[in-house]
Amino acid sequence: MTDQRAVIPAQPFSRVRRNHALEHATLQVLAEKKPGLHAAGYSTFNGFWVLGQVKIEELQTAVEEAQARLRAGERRLAIHPNCGTNFAFAGLIAGVAAWLAMLGSDGSLRRKLDRLPLVTTVVTLALIAAYPLGPRIQEKVTTDANLGDLRVVRIDSFEQQAVPAHRIVTREMPKSA
Repeated sequence: MTDQRAVIPAQPFSRVRRNHALEHATLQVLAEKKPGLHAAGYSTFNGFWVLGQVKIEELQTAVEEAQARLRAGERRLAIHPNCGTNFAFAGLIAGVAAWLAMLGSDGSLRRKLDRLPLVTTVVTLALIAAYPLGPRIQEKVTTDANLGDLRVVRIDSFEQQAVPAHRIVTREMPKSA
């Protein structure tokens, strides 16, 4: 019997998921230490980015704490309430709901406008349904709180149009390395 998971190359996707979890955990640790901080992140195969007014020393400390807490089992740190996954999933569900509500409304603008209350209701219900599902999709699909042999090897800092940008570079490295 063939393993269905073999369809998607596991290694690159796994790295992005673990970097995404570490990005979220780092942002949550930073938010705990700096309430009101406005920061954003973006994960890749090679690590992740943190954008915002964060000193590199604060970031280094937050990354180390995030790694330690994830490794200690604080899986909830990998799920971020403002993750793009939540917004993209909600948008997809709302868009499909709106499309379904408009099926059969070919014709005049009047017929389409008559459907506006239905579309509004269906989209609202879809958004309500999507709200708890976004974090579940993060947990099951877009993040992996089990970092395994993933290690931070370097943090680079840049400034783009007066916005500090920090690149956190990760590698697969066994503990003995």
